[in-house]
Amino acid sequence: MTTFSAEVSWQRGEGSFTDGKYSRGHVWKFDGGLSVPASASPHNVPLPYAVAENVDPEEAYVAALSSCHMLFYLWLASKKGMVVDSYVDAATGIMEKIDGKMLVSRVELKPAVVYAGEAPSRETEKKLHHEAHDLCFLANSVKTKIDVRLD
Repeated sequence: MTTFSAEVSWQRGEGSFTDGKYSRGHVWKFDGGLSVPASASPHNVPLPYAVAENVDPEEAYVAALSSCHMLFYLWLASKKGMVVDSYVDAATGIMEKIDGKMLVSRVELKPAVVYAGEAPSRETEKKLHHEAHDLCFLANSVKTKIDVRLD
């Protein structure tokens, strides 16, 4: 079994609290020493209480799913002898209310892969994305539907 951890820290600072007028800005600190400024999304908490330039949990969720998928795709491509020069994914998460609860119901991955030399067939690329999805630890851990769009 492997464990993963992150430290999430927040401090009230100046001002009130019980009236809801407090900053949602906080910090995620990871074991390698990286600290990431985080906040509630301005879609959920109005400015100035949300910090628009910070990463919010919903964005991080979409990025984590995209990153996991990409890492498995690159690994599979390397095992098949394909050389990938770049991989860019314009991933999008869709939040909606289902059965009275707000949730990220769908994540669309839109990877654009550039290969050195001849690119694989569309069929091969789709197969690799399907395999990457099946292997992704995070995709296997959530009930969010995750779609890969190769438009």
